[in-house]
Amino acid sequence: MLYIVLLLTLVIMIKSVHDYFRKSEQARNSFSAEHFYGLMLIYITVTIGFGLIYFLLSQLGIPILTEGYLQGNSQLERLGHAIYFSGVTLLTVGYGDITPLGIGKWIALAEALMGYILPAAFVVHAFYLQSRQNEAGDERKTYRNYDY
Repeated sequence: MLYIVLLLTLVIMIKSVHDYFRKSEQARNSFSAEHFYGLMLIYITVTIGFGLIYFLLSQLGIPILTEGYLQGNSQLERLGHAIYFSGVTLLTVGYGDITPLGIGKWIALAEALMGYILPAAFVVHAFYLQSRQNEAGDERKTYRNYDY
């Protein structure tokens, strides 16, 4: 059952990032509050998703984070620690109070890379959409100048 939840979490995270960057160009034609809220929603989704991955792997008995943070406390408290670690890792803050172990190091590395690349991809995508909108506007202007 935990493997199914783990797989579902991965699918939701990947789908949300994919859908954000594949939205129609008409809906997002320039930098706006909608872009900002979309990026924030992606960050929240990815943070919770990776937090669930850390938590679920620890539930399977795989050592993921330093001793004590995902063992012995209530389930809700352990989930909170996992999401906290995920947020600190995604935002590349890295306080050092919780450190990954074993496979958790590779998962944290992938999450940090995603946190590092997301803002750059967001800006590049916004400029790309803006340039496409400008090109479409130029084509309409050119078309209107011809007498048919």
